[in-house]
Amino acid sequence: MDLILLGAPGAGKGTQAELLGAWLHLPRVASGDLFRAALNAGTELGLQAKAYMERGELVPDQVTIAMVAERLAQPDCAQGVILDGFPRTVTQAEALEQLLNKMGRRVDLVLYIEVPTEVLLERLTGRWTCSQCGAVYHRLYAPERVRGVCDVCGGSLYQREDDNPATQERRIEVYLAQTAPLKEYYRRRGVLVEIDGNRDVATVQRALREAVEGVARRAAS
Repeated sequence: MDLILLGAPGAGKGTQAELLGAWLHLPRVASGDLFRAALNAGTELGLQAKAYMERGELVPDQVTIAMVAERLAQPDCAQGVILDGFPRTVTQAEALEQLLNKMGRRVDLVLYIEVPTEVLLERLTGRWTCSQCGAVYHRLYAPERVRGVCDVCGGSLYQREDDNPATQERRIEVYLAQTAPLKEYYRRRGVLVEIDGNRDVATVQRALREAVEGVARRAAS
C-alpha cells in the first residue's frame, strides 16, 4: 500500500506518519530526510540540491522527484511506503503517479490532517530556547517552571526568529495555498480522506487507521 500524508506545518503529520508506519510495517519517506541524507552523503543529487540551496533558490521538482525515485527503488519500499512531505505540488503528484505506474503501483490513499490555523500557530509559536544551555521549552506542552527562566541553568529564554508568529503564519499560508490544488487533484481521483487533526495524538491515529482499513476492505471486496 502506498500512502501520502498531508498537513500544514504543526499538524503533527511527522508523528502520525511514524506511528502509522510502525503499525503497517511500511517505511516513512520524508522529503526533508531525503535532502539531508543526500547532502550528508555528498551524492550527485545531493550536490545538485546543495547548489540551489546555497543560491537561496528552491530545489527544482526534477531533483526532488529523482531523490524520491531513488528511495522508492530500495528493497524496504517494495511493499509500499508512507510519503510525508511529498508531493507538494500537482507537478510532483503527476510525476509520482508516473513513477508508481512504472512499478505497477499507485497511490492508494491520501490522508490530509486538517487543523485550524489558530491551533497550528499555537503549536508552532510556543517554542522558547535557553540562551545559555540551549534547552527547549514549549508554552503549551513543556513549559518552564518560572516564565522566561530556564529550569536547567537559570538562563533567560528567547524565541528564535523562525518561531515568531508572523513567520509561522506566513509559512502556513504558503503551505495551504500550495496544497489546495493538490487536495483537489487527489479528491478528483477519489483517494483523499480528510482527518480532524485538532485532537490528541492517539485519537488522530485511530482515525487514520480507520481510513486505511476502509481502503483495505474495499480492495478486498
